[in-house]
Amino acid sequence: MIVFVVVDMIDVDVLVNTVFSGLSPLVIDDVPDQGELILIRARTPSRAVVCPDCGALTERVHGYHERVVADVPVDARRVVLRVRVRRMVCPTRGCWQTFREQVHGVLERYQRRTPRLAGQIGAVVKELAGRASARLLSALAVVVSRHTALRLLLGLPPPQRPVPRVLGVDDFALRRSRQYATVLIDAETHERVDVLPDREADTLEKWLREHPGVQIVCRDSSATYAEAIRRALPAAVQVADRWHLWHNFAEAAGKEVAAHSLCWAKSGPPPRDGPQAVTTQERWQQIHALIDKGVGLLECGRRLNLSLNTFKRYARITEPDRLVRVPKYRPTLVDPYREHLRRRREQNPAIAVTHLFNEIKDLGYGGSMNLLVRYITQGRVEGDLPPMSPRRLTSLVLTHPDHLTDTQRERHHELTTACPEMTALTSLVGSFAELLRPATANNDRLTDWISAAREEDLPHLHAFTRGLDRDRDAVDAAVTLSHHNGTTEGVNTKTKLLKRQMYGRAGFTLLRHRILLG
Repeated sequence: MIVFVVVDMIDVDVLVNTVFSGLSPLVIDDVPDQGELILIRARTPSRAVVCPDCGALTERVHGYHERVVADVPVDARRVVLRVRVRRMVCPTRGCWQTFREQVHGVLERYQRRTPRLAGQIGAVVKELAGRASARLLSALAVVVSRHTALRLLLGLPPPQRPVPRVLGVDDFALRRSRQYATVLIDAETHERVDVLPDREADTLEKWLREHPGVQIVCRDSSATYAEAIRRALPAAVQVADRWHLWHNFAEAAGKEVAAHSLCWAKSGPPPRDGPQAVTTQERWQQIHALIDKGVGLLECGRRLNLSLNTFKRYARITEPDRLVRVPKYRPTLVDPYREHLRRRREQNPAIAVTHLFNEIKDLGYGGSMNLLVRYITQGRVEGDLPPMSPRRLTSLVLTHPDHLTDTQRERHHELTTACPEMTALTSLVGSFAELLRPATANNDRLTDWISAAREEDLPHLHAFTRGLDRDRDAVDAAVTLSHHNGTTEGVNTKTKLLKRQMYGRAGFTLLRHRILLG
């Protein structure tokens, strides 16, 4: 049996009003289908309009014009709107003689797109900028060029935000090592406030004077920003970023671990006694001989033709052996056969390398003869491999003990108790990490920590403590207040993505606009 279903025919006006509800202020006359294009013929309603100059109502029509604008696509097809608009006559003497009526929300002055289509395009170009947005919009049946996309992007007004009470300041690279800019963030609401074209003190000072109201400023250890804030806002509280404090401390701790590598890596092969090691010891002796004579740092550097930083690095080391590093060996294809090579060389110390090569090749070795020769001559067969690199040990030292596995905890204890300096370093790491949890009494505890660090024979930590003293007020605020610069660092990370999206079009004006719109 065949069942016929009778469907009521939907009224065409109801369908048009449903599909094109955004065009309700207009009177739609016809919607012809032209294949890939949907053409809508419409007109403005016959009613009185207000003069835009004097506000008088008028119904006098001077003439008619046709406007062509694009609307949002329907059924993956472009929609073009042809609207007949009226040119009206103002009844007020001395006012404009004629004016063209505007339909707000549908037809904006001088625009070739409806506001809702412009809003959709704006949302896409704000995220993707030029070429990428043009490709995506073309897939959505909206045709714009990359130049039009950038022009629409720059036409979006950036949000106007009030001057924040807590300001975050940080720099980011426009061209690495050449040109930098400064981003300003509301540290409480996490909103972008402004972007400055450089990281000079005068630029930041000028902005702070023009925008009064900032009470607390979160920054990194930059002396330039600190000086600008002191000049513009002498009463403001400067807060050093805790992440940068930990990062700088981790670098100093890593240097100390590397300096004591001969203590915790005694089971490894001996350090290389080559020309570089001899030169290092001779340079250390020359530097300390000049220091003992009372020669100044700059004069010592000129006499030995060394930079000031290199001279300081040698000067703070009390023993030349601390400058010697255990050689770093990468894993090689020979490592799985080291025990076989050691056993064969113990049985026959005069065995030829070619015999060893053939033996391990039969066992599955896939490397070259040259690799095996270098492996043997470096002493890696007889000596145990270094337990780990200084970088890995530094990572263990800086990790909270609760986050280590049992094996890592055992290795950590074994290596950090190799010498008194490593034991003291481990203790200082734990106590400094506790200071990075803000509390009211942390400034006094920081003073005690600095005193304890200076009592140990850890010259790299001594340099770190001197840096803390130079910026002590900001460091005290960092360990006692909850404010931080983490949001600013997050914006810098997103800025790198924006720069990569725009390729060569990442000029400062466009980049600043996208940062503020984000």
